[in-house]
Amino acid sequence: MHRSGSAILFLLVTCQTSFAQTSWKLEKDKNDIKIYTSALTGSKVKAVKVECEIQARPSQLVALLLDIDAAPEWVYHTKSAKLVKRVSPSELYYYSEVILPWPVQNRDFIAHLTVTQDQESRIVTVDGPAVSGFVPEKKGIVRIDNSKGKWIIIPAGKDKVRISYTLHVDPGGTLPAWLVNMFAAEGPSHIFEQLKLQVSKPKYKNIHLPFIQD
Repeated sequence: MHRSGSAILFLLVTCQTSFAQTSWKLEKDKNDIKIYTSALTGSKVKAVKVECEIQARPSQLVALLLDIDAAPEWVYHTKSAKLVKRVSPSELYYYSEVILPWPVQNRDFIAHLTVTQDQESRIVTVDGPAVSGFVPEKKGIVRIDNSKGKWIIIPAGKDKVRISYTLHVDPGGTLPAWLVNMFAAEGPSHIFEQLKLQVSKPKYKNIHLPFIQD
């Protein structure tokens, strides 16, 4: 199945500080999913922010984000995703390839996911910047080295969380405007609509993670 990470315009996976002073423009508000964009100095690609509320516990959502093998099932235009290194139950590195329409070359990246939780507020942060190394670059695929994504997961009542997701990606190479616009328009909505379905599956619904307080 095709979808992507949180890739080109939607991968996974922004230092919150780097977006702290960003001015966001609401682009779409549909099915309780709000999508914002913001122009960043020195970048031709806009940053994206998505806000929504879903029926799930923090553990459910974190378990889904850490389930790398399942990413192609719900992340926009992801051709493949595989675990590269697991540092701990709450930290890992993974590789993913993003499929793009011909004649544009596919992109790939290695992301470093770390999960932390504030013990008082129980707010969960999942950082997912792109990093170098681990997997050699492949012929015919453009490597994404500059991508910063962050999930903020806020408890919002019984079995409910509010999500704020921010992402900025430099996709590398040259991309036609129509393709960038397609990812900006379709990617965020697709990912969050699929996320709502995916997180309700039995393997996530009853999960409890030892490093997350629900």
